[in-house]
Amino acid sequence: MRGLFCGILSFVLLFSSRAAVKVELVASGFSRPVFVTTPPGDTNRLFIVEQRGRIRILDLATKSIKTTPFLTVTVDSSGERGLLGVAFDPSFASNHFVYVYYTATTPAIHNRISRFTANGDVVVAGSEVVIFDLDNLSSATNHNGGALAFGADGKLYAAVGENANGANSQSLNNVLGKMLRINKDGSIPADNPFFASTTGKNRAIWALGLRNPFTFAFNPVGTELFINDVGQNTWEEINNGVAGANYGWPDTEGATSDPRFVSPLYTYNHAGGECAITGGAFYAPATTQFPAGYVRDYFFADFCGGWIRTFDTSSNTVADFAAGLSFPVDLKVGDNGSLYVLARGAGAVYRIDYVASEPVITSHPASQTVPVGGPVTFSVRATSTSPLRYQWRRNAADIPGATAADYTIASVGTGDNAAVRRLPLSLSSTAPSRGRAYGGRTG
Repeated sequence: MRGLFCGILSFVLLFSSRAAVKVELVASGFSRPVFVTTPPGDTNRLFIVEQRGRIRILDLATKSIKTTPFLTVTVDSSGERGLLGVAFDPSFASNHFVYVYYTATTPAIHNRISRFTANGDVVVAGSEVVIFDLDNLSSATNHNGGALAFGADGKLYAAVGENANGANSQSLNNVLGKMLRINKDGSIPADNPFFASTTGKNRAIWALGLRNPFTFAFNPVGTELFINDVGQNTWEEINNGVAGANYGWPDTEGATSDPRFVSPLYTYNHAGGECAITGGAFYAPATTQFPAGYVRDYFFADFCGGWIRTFDTSSNTVADFAAGLSFPVDLKVGDNGSLYVLARGAGAVYRIDYVASEPVITSHPASQTVPVGGPVTFSVRATSTSPLRYQWRRNAADIPGATAADYTIASVGTGDNAAVRRLPLSLSSTAPSRGRAYGGRTG
């Protein structure tokens, strides 16, 4: 007696590694770079902030640095002071406004936010408008923060260090150790969380309790704001940006159960060669190049560790991504889906692209005729630049233990009498893709 093998049988190929990436030098020759960004919708240029007071333009098509700086401004660049951040107006295409954060030398040394007007690849001479002067600095030259970015609400956000004085972070009488939120003209939104309880420029405080928030990033397709706060003794932090939040410095560092403070989303101990969490960026480009498992992940870098990791915002898990970078300070996701890395140690910009290929099925399961009680084996062969693992399925359910390229049924039963049909080949969420696999039919 003969029987037909029953049940819908398919297989799934999974990458066992998330990252198969290529790191390529785009351009070098930058002096003490600290920050990288680009105007909204501009796919041709990166703007590199140099601490000594210049913003340089990197032409991505030619991989060359424009000879004339986009902006030159007088700064105090001792220690961690200097030209530290830049943000382009959301309406930059029409108003040409660009905002910078720098350490001004007069009338006393302090950090300042100014607006300039651009004309092509240069800033218009004499176009500076000072919109916000921060508190005067002490003799300490570290912990200045300096990152700028516009939120979806159209407000300008600024990350400010506590000037090496932890007490500043918990005080509402200065803007140091805080996240600030201001209007484009430097005025202060009346819905800021401490607007009614403070006066003057302190009404710009949006969150407090930070040590040295070196960078922060908004999710372009979500509501998240992640703040990278550089730690002191032990912990580096990624904090969830929340209006009115107090992140606890100097009373706490790292995770905390103190109800007065907002605990970090993620921390890591910098005792193993790491020293400072620096650049951060959400992967949400106009054109997705990396596999879908990376979309909306948060990429972040460590300055001394020289690595980049990913923080999965859906599962709150962290994975390695790239290593061997020379003191990375900032990250930028391009509209083309590439990840750009600003490496201070090399004075260079690198581009990271995903290069893993989809698996190619070189041999499909073949149709077979077998007697009832006899064995049957289905086989599939595939190749990929990343390691593969297999999972056979029947009736849309995983078959326990069936994780090899060959699957054997030791004894075919009389109820096994349906076709193994052509089904889609899907990859895991770590490297999703689509393909086709042919099933076999017994009979």
